[in-house]
Amino acid sequence: MKMNSKFTTIISSIITGVVAAVAAVVVCVFVVPGRQNQAAVIETEDEPVVLADAGISTHELQLQTNTPVLTVANPSNAYTQDEAQNIAVYEKCNEAVVNITTQVMGYNWFLEPVVASSGSGSGSIIDARGYVVTNVHVIENASSITISLADGTSYEGTVVGKDVESDIAVLKFTPPKGVELKTIAFGDSDNLKVGQKVIAIGNPFALERTMTTGIVSGLGRPIQESENVIIRNMIQTDAAINPGNSGGPLLDSQGRMIGINTIIYSNSGSSSGVGFAVPVSTARRVVSDLISYGKVNRGVMMLSLVQNTSRIANYAGYEVKTGMIVSRVRSGSLAESAGIKGGTRAVQYGTFNAKTIYLGGDVITKIDGLKVDTLADYYAALEDKVPGDTVTVTVYRNKKYVDIKVKLEAESQTSI
Repeated sequence: MKMNSKFTTIISSIITGVVAAVAAVVVCVFVVPGRQNQAAVIETEDEPVVLADAGISTHELQLQTNTPVLTVANPSNAYTQDEAQNIAVYEKCNEAVVNITTQVMGYNWFLEPVVASSGSGSGSIIDARGYVVTNVHVIENASSITISLADGTSYEGTVVGKDVESDIAVLKFTPPKGVELKTIAFGDSDNLKVGQKVIAIGNPFALERTMTTGIVSGLGRPIQESENVIIRNMIQTDAAINPGNSGGPLLDSQGRMIGINTIIYSNSGSSSGVGFAVPVSTARRVVSDLISYGKVNRGVMMLSLVQNTSRIANYAGYEVKTGMIVSRVRSGSLAESAGIKGGTRAVQYGTFNAKTIYLGGDVITKIDGLKVDTLADYYAALEDKVPGDTVTVTVYRNKKYVDIKVKLEAESQTSI
């Protein structure tokens, strides 16, 4: 009885093994050939997860999701309307943006000329003859200027003219014959609106032709760029502007230049969302004069001025402690004819290299209603004036304010 039970057990094991083998063969015949077209699915409580097909590496896990694709403005296009516009502006303008590198020469201990420093900035080709507009501070004190184009070619740049009052400079390079340069056209900055989209292209941190976007954050900003330079009517933007963007174009959505990127407000030196550009209305006038005359033909008053201070005001008996003291008026000038009065009492002013100034004359406090506290304010008030323009000059005289109409004249190299 026991032998029969043992024999029965052995026979059952053999039969079970044969059945398992046959089942394995069936699976290999009918399942394996279809592996390349099927994938195992793991059912979960959320969404099914599809494992990699047998023909793909098992580490390339493919997930089945039901996240819908966002609808674009034009279903036949892969880009949204805003993206397509950005791309179009970049493709239209980027080749007209140049990289400007400079070298400033100095002398070592042996009085040998050496490169003391170098810098870089941006510029825009505005004329097919090779004229480039940029900032004055980009090329300040440069001994050599190199202009690099989008195709990798580089040319020596020369300064056509520069205007410190607007921080605008015009450079020139000579392209080879037969080379057609891409240019950027001037747009309109007089009708800008806060919230309007703007695009900046430049070379921040020497990363050539970088594009950033933003909006017009503010208009008519007066920004003091240096001790004696205040640039009025600046465009404020939140488009990222970093070191190297200076001199590059600020564009509207049609790819027209509406400003020249000039300065940022930042504690770190990098973009903090507050950048400023010289409006193209200023650039248009300045560039025209620089190309035509090498300088800006700006209207002036033939005056010798001294910055008023509390010390001078107390000494001279002025009740105003700011403004510009008229020390001398050129004889025969339009300012003299208009009635501007200079000082009559000569005093020595200054601790070192003292100079003679004349007190007792007018103190200019406003020009065309714009407050004049400093020399920078005085220059800023006359920045957009040309010879022949008439301005209203408010002066402090004999303890009262007087308005005087003064016709401006062309600047002269002759000292007062």
